[in-house]
Amino acid sequence: MAGSTPARLKVILGENNIEKLTLPNGIPESLEDLLSTIKTTFGLKGNFRLQYMDQDFGNDFFNLNSTTELRNLGTIKVIHQQTNPPLISADQSTSSLSLSFESDDGISVASNDTIILSSPESMSSRTQQWPEDFAIPQFSYDTELQLERGNTEYRVSQKMLTLSARMLSDILKRVAEEIYRYKAYPEDAHFCAAAEALIKKHPCLKEPGSFNGCYGWKQRLKYKMANYRTQLKLQGCPELCVNSLKSKATTDAFPAKKVKKPKRSEANFYPSFPTGETLDSMEKVRLELLTEIGIRDNERVIADKMANTFAYRRHEVVNQEPSIQELKDRWPALFTQKEVRMELK
Repeated sequence: MAGSTPARLKVILGENNIEKLTLPNGIPESLEDLLSTIKTTFGLKGNFRLQYMDQDFGNDFFNLNSTTELRNLGTIKVIHQQTNPPLISADQSTSSLSLSFESDDGISVASNDTIILSSPESMSSRTQQWPEDFAIPQFSYDTELQLERGNTEYRVSQKMLTLSARMLSDILKRVAEEIYRYKAYPEDAHFCAAAEALIKKHPCLKEPGSFNGCYGWKQRLKYKMANYRTQLKLQGCPELCVNSLKSKATTDAFPAKKVKKPKRSEANFYPSFPTGETLDSMEKVRLELLTEIGIRDNERVIADKMANTFAYRRHEVVNQEPSIQELKDRWPALFTQKEVRMELK
């Protein structure tokens, strides 16, 4: 309860990230003051909201709308919010979106012609399309020094640089990471673009005898990307774990069969859940949305909850491939005019 008595709160900032907040003047009377205090104390950036642990309901977390719900030694959780919408290609029009909604109920939402609408919240979401000109990233300091010297010598004598194993590993690792920023499963043309950009920026890396000077680099990048995906999969990357053999049906348990990856202009194909959220917490928000959709003048609350559940909805669409009718039943707010407009901003 708000007051002048000193108070302490347990603040969950994320998974394995818990802090103690000391309030010498007690719990602030307004929610805005509490948000400001938390933001300043822990150096948080961007938008976020709070949930509090309610002991009357088995220590479940509920959205915090007033500081009167808080008690000394209580627990609150920070829920980060990001409202950037996923990229949509310029040739997609309102009419094409409408056609998707009016399709037969048996049509799968995961088909190539269906657009999944919402605003993402996951901080790890991929939000960029493959660039027209692939940019080679900065390598480690010692690698850059050797490349600079090699490029200078190449311009004078056309001599190629001899790479050490460490230097080769550094180059492949950094370029693979840059490729992954845009594509988890790049195609041959993407590897070609990356290899060509590499020898264009560092001509001392050209390969003598290669028809284009970079064929070997393209092949090395393919192997490196495969290894990089394996490493990320072991770390639990959702976008890659969804294609693991144990995640597939028995009839589809082959590495190259039914690989789930973005189509066309999809950017946030399979994002991670927002920090601190789980399947259970996301399902609770979905159920709340079914009630919120029937309340008048409630667009702001609906928009926030739709943004918060974007990753959960994407996982559902990719994993289960529901029909249009099933999606309407579970996510009616997704088909409102306001949500469609949000996607076209």
